[in-house]
Amino acid sequence: MSDKRILVWDLPTRLFHWLLVAALLGAVITGQLGGGLIEWHGRFGLAIVGLVVFRLVWGFAGSTYARFAHFFPTPARVKAYLAGRWRGEGHNPLGALSVFALILLLTAQVLTGLFANDDITYVGPLFDLVDKALSNRLTGLHHRLSNLLIALVVLHIAAIAFYGHFRKKKLLKPMVTGWKSQAEAAGESARGGSLPAFVLAVLIAGAAVYGASGAWLPEPAPVPAVETPNW
Repeated sequence: MSDKRILVWDLPTRLFHWLLVAALLGAVITGQLGGGLIEWHGRFGLAIVGLVVFRLVWGFAGSTYARFAHFFPTPARVKAYLAGRWRGEGHNPLGALSVFALILLLTAQVLTGLFANDDITYVGPLFDLVDKALSNRLTGLHHRLSNLLIALVVLHIAAIAFYGHFRKKKLLKPMVTGWKSQAEAAGESARGGSLPAFVLAVLIAGAAVYGASGAWLPEPAPVPAVETPNW
């Protein structure tokens, strides 16, 4: 039995996870440094838009343990986990709460960023759809949410370290390889998550990035030249 294994995380879920790690790291670094890197901050933000939308679609069309219905943290599941009665693969009920909180927070963060401005040279790709006063309020919210997002990510990393060190549960390795040994597992290999479903998720994510980029907005009217008096 020890040489057998089960598939927990499909490849699209793993790609989403690590691409999101890279995009978040890039967004935080460029956002903190600012200056000429603020344009890259915006690009990382658009990447996060695509990744979040992909994950939302994959949460319905992906394989067993990637589907929201499988790990949605109902009160009964949370109660069973806290009482030590929960058994299963994928996200446990407390981990699921963290996942949904992260998705919700990321959604709010990128939405506010799309309309934000830095009062110098940079404006979000959808800045022209709102007035300056609303953009300023959304910018302030964007900054405040960033601190909450960083705190949640730190908590997520701490939870992984806790489970690995104290409970001897390897959460990181399956997110890299996708597999767990059957001796460690409490379920069957994931099923579903077909190629057509993946293509559909990528297309919807691409459409979301296009919409968020503002590329569809009309070009701003040119500012008329002011003639200088010739005296």
